[in-house]
Formats: sequence, structure tokens, C-alpha cells
Amino acid sequence: MLTVVTGSPRKAASFINRGGIVAFPTETVYGLGADITCDTAIQNIFRAKGRPSDNPLIVHIHSPGQAGEVAAEITPAARAFMDSFFPGPLTVIVKKHPNISRLVSAGLDTIGIRCPAHPLAHEFLSMCNHPVAAPSANISGRPSSTDWHTVYHDLRGKIDCILKGSESRIGVESTIVDCSGTIPLLLRAGAITLENLQRTEPSTTIAPQPDKHQQPRSPGLKYQHYAPSADIILFERDSLPDSISDSAACICLHDTPERFTKICRCRDLDDYAFNLFRFFRQCDNEGIETIYCELPPDTGLGRALRDRLTRAAGHH
Repeated sequence: MLTVVTGSPRKAASFINRGGIVAFPTETVYGLGADITCDTAIQNIFRAKGRPSDNPLIVHIHSPGQAGEVAAEITPAARAFMDSFFPGPLTVIVKKHPNISRLVSAGLDTIGIRCPAHPLAHEFLSMCNHPVAAPSANISGRPSSTDWHTVYHDLRGKIDCILKGSESRIGVESTIVDCSGTIPLLLRAGAITLENLQRTEPSTTIAPQPDKHQQPRSPGLKYQHYAPSADIILFERDSLPDSISDSAACICLHDTPERFTKICRCRDLDDYAFNLFRFFRQCDNEGIETIYCELPPDTGLGRALRDRLTRAAGHH
């Protein structure tokens, strides 16, 4: 398959409308999209990524008003979150419309809805005939793609088109909040923090860890994700191991010894999120064997970073 790279949202949307699969930029990471009404295209997403079929997809819409095409019911909490954070890096889980393919929801009766804030994504989605189901545009289990070059490296020859845009400004996947029950549950941390959500809906709480044999209600909960080829060693501030392996790199928020082959010192949590998957990819490209990662504080955006780091290290 020839993978077309284009800067035209109209051209990219034409592939979606013909049953193709297209990678496109968002403010979080790049997504890999298909028309929600085309089961063949949905299956091709799972095939291209090597994604387990019980891992649901997120439906992307161009405006909050389009949510009615996807949801059977929008609860008051879901509506409040949409009013506060759409467009933006938030996915809201609601009961799905019965017409939505079970391939999209992985057989669940719920669906995740997101309205990206990226202007190119908005333009692209508005030209698609229907909402677009999309996971991240990378090989399953690997670090998410935050630029179109990385998408091309992972998926060329497996997808129809890449809509090339700027680098994703946030760098980690969307926050996911489940509004299908009586109280909102934070399933996956992201740039919209628990504290942000609680200012809109004070009853919002962190969901309990799912049983490992239970089907995930959203992406990013069950399988190892975000992992580079290098080994990951996690450390808390001021607790860096004394013995550092050869060919080692480090991503951190605070000063570390200079004995690493490669160091990414981040100014703050936003900078850490922006650089995390880029740094993983750079280390793999340079043959780094071990990456030491400082664990950020377990609050705000730090909660999302700790989640990505522990899953990348296989500690979920």
C-alpha cells in the first residue's frame, strides 16, 4: 500500500470518506482514524497497529454538537465536561448509540467521545462524512507518535494517508473520564487533571484499578503501553541508583549526574509531557539500552506522567 503524505485536510478526509484509514495531528498525540460507519476500515486500524480487539477506540468529533450522533444519552456530568473542556484534550465516556459498530466500542455499551482542539484536526474532521474512530497512530505498545515523521516510520505501507501538521503540543494522550455511571470516574490521567475535573464536577474520583482479566472500558488501561525498546528504570527525586548501566539516558526534572550518554532536563511538567515520547524515540534511534526516568509528583499533570512511565516500564 502506498501511504500518501499531505498537508491538505480535504485530501485526507477524502480517504476517510472512501473507507481508508488516515493519521492526523491532534494537540495530544497523532491519531489513526476511520469512518465509524465502515467496519472494514475499523478492522484495518486494528490490523495496522497490531491492536488487541478488546481495546476500544475513541470517537473524534469536529464540534460538541456532533456528540448526539454517537451517544445514546449524555448525562448532566458529561454535558458539563463537554461545555467546560470541548474542544480540548478530554475524552468523555457515555452510553453509545445503538447504531455505532461494536467494533468501535470493542463490544461495550459505552463509547469515548473527544473533540480535539488542534485546528488542522478540526478542519479535517469537519470534512469527514461521519465522526472518526481513532486510537493513537503508532504500533500498539510502543510510544505514541507526536509528529508525522514518527507516524510514517511506524505505519508507512499500512495506512492510506498521513495528514502532516505541527508537533503535538501536549505530548501525552487525552484524559478519559467515565460519565456512564452515577459518579464521574477518572480512568486515564492527562492534561485535563483530576483537579480540573473536580472544579466542574466535585464528585469526580479516580476509578479503582480494573481486574487484569476484565475488559478495559477505555484505551490505556490493560496492556503495556508507551514502551521504547530500551529498558526503563524509574526513580523518585534524589533516589537515582548509584550504579548506572552503560549506554544509558535520563529524563528528569532536577539535576542529575553527567555520567549519562544522553540527558533530557525538563523545565516543568508541561515540558516533561512534551518531551517524553520524543525522548523515548530518540533513545531507540540512537541505540540507547537503558532509560532512567524521574517520577514526577503524583498530582496534576504529574499523575498522567507517572501513569505513562509505569506502564512503559511494565509496572501496571
